[in-house]
Amino acid sequence: MTELQPLDAGFIELKDSDQHISLGIGAVAVISGAPPTRAQFAEVLAGRLDENARLRQRMRRAALDLTAPVWEEDPNFDLAHHIRWTALPEPADESALFEFVATELEERLDRDHPLWQCVIVERLSDDRWALLVKAHHSLVDGVSGVTLFASLCDRDGEVPDLALVPEPAASSPSSLFGLVAGTVRWAVDAPRAVTHMVRSLIPLAVSVVTPTAGSSLNGPIGRKRRYVVARASLAEIREIDAAFGTTVNDVVLAAVASAYRALLLRRDEQPTHDKLRILVPVSMRAADAKYLLDKRVSAMLPFLPIEIADPVERLSTIHRRMTKHKSRGETQAEKSLIAMASRLPFASIAWTLRLVSRLPQRGVTAVATNIPGPRHPLTVHGRKVLDLLPAVPIAMRLRTGIAILSYGDELNFGITGDYDTTPDIDILADEIQHGIGELLSAARSRPTPPPELTAAPEPTAARSRSRKR
Repeated sequence: MTELQPLDAGFIELKDSDQHISLGIGAVAVISGAPPTRAQFAEVLAGRLDENARLRQRMRRAALDLTAPVWEEDPNFDLAHHIRWTALPEPADESALFEFVATELEERLDRDHPLWQCVIVERLSDDRWALLVKAHHSLVDGVSGVTLFASLCDRDGEVPDLALVPEPAASSPSSLFGLVAGTVRWAVDAPRAVTHMVRSLIPLAVSVVTPTAGSSLNGPIGRKRRYVVARASLAEIREIDAAFGTTVNDVVLAAVASAYRALLLRRDEQPTHDKLRILVPVSMRAADAKYLLDKRVSAMLPFLPIEIADPVERLSTIHRRMTKHKSRGETQAEKSLIAMASRLPFASIAWTLRLVSRLPQRGVTAVATNIPGPRHPLTVHGRKVLDLLPAVPIAMRLRTGIAILSYGDELNFGITGDYDTTPDIDILADEIQHGIGELLSAARSRPTPPPELTAAPEPTAARSRSRKR
């Protein structure tokens, strides 16, 4: 058995605090041709499970949360419990698929069993089918979630190592000496480290407890969801960031800011500077931990400058703010805080999280997470993966959430919204495309392009599709 880390356990507490939310994150693959038979799919999936024991483990809590929850082998594991087949009503197009994804985001995973599921959607229009891989946020983050999906795909070459983190070896004289030496070092270095951590976390803590200006973007949410998708060319995003000396993530956030600005204006709300503080998860995953099913994330909480009408000025402002947040060392401080929390009695952590999760959260307005996806084409049972779409849950009064996932030369924005309070969610998808188009036009109209753009490939037009549930 392996204990859940504090961050993983925090997502369990968050789910328990509100019966209206489900914390399953998903990747939706749209695949060409017809799906394999049920027997074929189950046979291959069973082989993949042998490579990762976590997929056979369920979560078990201790009485009164005196100790941390643990992952333990499910004594009644049945693969059929984790595979579901379905089909969409005619015309079985993208609109129907997005509505299906929204419904899946509403469903809570069964905690009596391992917290993941595969759903095969047959008979999509244009001779296609879809595969939804969903897992609880306590099991995976965005990066490991995409890795989980990729592990189910056909393999060409080396099989990825999906083993769990090895358990610590029993103490030997040398390891015991190392433990003692490490404890002494920690005692010496701890005061300085704690001082640095606290100093770095102060701005973040202030952001969390300071309410944003009231808006329709933050408030109670129901059980039902909406889901739409916007698509853009990754080549165009890179052209924009090269033209203005920013980053891909800056351009993505600028497009998101443009979309929220337009949404508020359509709702007759003034997009002021203090209305959109956004949660931006930051992966802390090292290269050697790529295939581990756990969560290694930190976060930044910048205000997006939705009050700025000019798209280039808005992008420049975001670049400056993100650079400032990174330089303050907030993400490393959060990582240190989580590591320190793992040394505390779990009961104190559990009850603190339980209390905090029940307080009305007004400091954050939305979430936008950018996930690097596969660069090369994928296949499933010999069928080509045409599209890969991310789906992120919403909670804690956040009425919308955006996951951004790259696949090949395309960048896909999966947008989740609360059904009752975001009937206009299509505006976000449409305006993300519009925001990218504005920046692309500005980049191409610059009088003297930077030298690095002279050999850039001919860009393709940004595309966006959205469907309303």
